[in-house]
This record gives sequence, structure tokens and C-alpha cells, in this order.
Amino acid sequence: MADTSPTPLTGKALLQKVKELSHLPRRETAKRCGYYTVTKNNQTRVNLTDFYDALLVAKGLPLDPEGSKDGRGREPTYRVSVHKNGQIVIGAAYTQAMGLKPGDEFEIKLGYKHIRLVQLGTNDGGSNGSEPD
Repeated sequence: MADTSPTPLTGKALLQKVKELSHLPRRETAKRCGYYTVTKNNQTRVNLTDFYDALLVAKGLPLDPEGSKDGRGREPTYRVSVHKNGQIVIGAAYTQAMGLKPGDEFEIKLGYKHIRLVQLGTNDGGSNGSEPD
């Protein structure tokens, strides 16, 4: 499949084009600014979310300056569920945000309706018992 989607406008060029196309509907404006893809069935899909994000960045208002996406297009929600096997999985987005590496160890502290993980082997706390539960 040939990629027929142009490179989307950004920055000042995007703001100028949006101003020029202010008489058009949002979807058409986004499309003319390059925020669309063409599917295998030759259908055009407008990417409004990417368009709005680019507009915010162009205006100097990025909503996610640190790029918290985990590489698969999902953003961390800071919510997890207990799996059928009783496990709770903490995704890579969270461990990367903390700068954790394979082999880093934690002490599990159980409280009333909460679980706290305390990283071991760090200079800023660890398991010295000085933290309140």
C-alpha cells in the first residue's frame, strides 16, 4: 500500500493554515493540514486527536510534555485490576517513569486497603522503618 498521507503541518505553519481555513468544518481543516490517513480500502480517516494535540503544542500548551505513552499507543491510567490468577501487573510506563531497571527490589508493605512498594537499596529511604504506614 502506498502512503498517500502528507506530512502534517506543525508549529506556526499549522496555526497560519488553521486561520486561513477557519471557514471550514473541523474535520476538513484537520484533513487539509495533513492530519489524516488512507486505509487499505482507500477510505480517508481524519486524525482529530493528533490535530488537536499539534494545535496545543503550536500554541505552547502541550498536555503531555514528558511523553508518557508506553510505546504501544496507550497512556498510563494509574489504575490496575487484579487478574484472575491474583496478580497485579504494573506496566512499563510506570517503571520507566521512575527510572527502574531489571533487578531493582522492593519491600511490600500491606496497609488497610492499600499496598505500598518501598524500593530497597536507595539512599532516599529504603526499608529503614522511618516511614509511617
